[in-house]
Amino acid sequence: MTNPGIESLRLTLDDFRSATEVIYRSLNATPQISWPLLNHRCGCEVWVKHENHLPTGSFKVRGGIWYTERLLQSHGRDAPRGVIAATRGNHGQSVALSAGLRALPATIVAPRNNSREKNRAMRSYGAELIEYGRDFNEALDYAHALARERKLTFFPSFDPLLVQGVGTYSIELLESVSDLHTVYVPIGLGSGICGMIAARNALNLKIDVVGVVSTHAPAYALSFRDRQLRKTESADTLADGVAVRIPNQQALEFMFEGVSRIVTVTDHEVLQAVKHLFSDTHNIAEGAGACPLAALLKEKDQMRGKKVGLPLTGGNIDWDLYRRAFDHI
Repeated sequence: MTNPGIESLRLTLDDFRSATEVIYRSLNATPQISWPLLNHRCGCEVWVKHENHLPTGSFKVRGGIWYTERLLQSHGRDAPRGVIAATRGNHGQSVALSAGLRALPATIVAPRNNSREKNRAMRSYGAELIEYGRDFNEALDYAHALARERKLTFFPSFDPLLVQGVGTYSIELLESVSDLHTVYVPIGLGSGICGMIAARNALNLKIDVVGVVSTHAPAYALSFRDRQLRKTESADTLADGVAVRIPNQQALEFMFEGVSRIVTVTDHEVLQAVKHLFSDTHNIAEGAGACPLAALLKEKDQMRGKKVGLPLTGGNIDWDLYRRAFDHI
């Protein structure tokens, strides 16, 4: 039986074009580059999609701009009094920037152990930042409570409109680089990988979409293996963009249909990938942004000679963590 929630993720090329038209008023398309040193390291032809070049340093801002546009359209003349979101950082920056562009107050809830530099960035975009809880899920519960208390509009971390917005990067990559065999995509709550699946399907391409999670935050990998939602007690990884312990059911169902496999990578492998991305491309990657390369290197033998896409989804990494990639590997 078809899950009705999945139907809203079956996007057409026209759906992506509509989002692109709005997003390009504020952003430019990002480049996809094949770096010779990285090709040599991986033993295959690698195309890096540089979402780290966007304002906020992450792919998330695409979804934020499109979601905010549709939110204001739905409210007509009665604009929301403000929006509120929970985040580990990149979604929060997206919400803060997107709301600020439309003169909407934004409140962001982040866990207490969150990235200092992502917190600084969210404040710099004008958001009120509240630090609460031990992880994303506790911050999320508190954000929902505050939304009710303050009568703010909740800005979700996963929604079909966000998938449509962030999926525009996948359209750019897949239309620019022909004959890709595989694309590795990190999985946070799921908007990025669902956008890649939807874009591939809209373009009627035969490409393996491979998810990547941390061994220290394996909820999506366990759920994919068991074909049902599995929660974990913790998600303690330095790759904060994939630090999720409760999967989104709608995203998970779509992955069951469209993902070939999910690869788990260790924090050590992620730090190695951060270092390699700098040495081979002179680009800075955060943990989640380096996960695709870590997974490709883990599967190097089976991917030898193939053509592979790697979205570098973000470059927002704290200096102390970035230094670890070079000092201890």
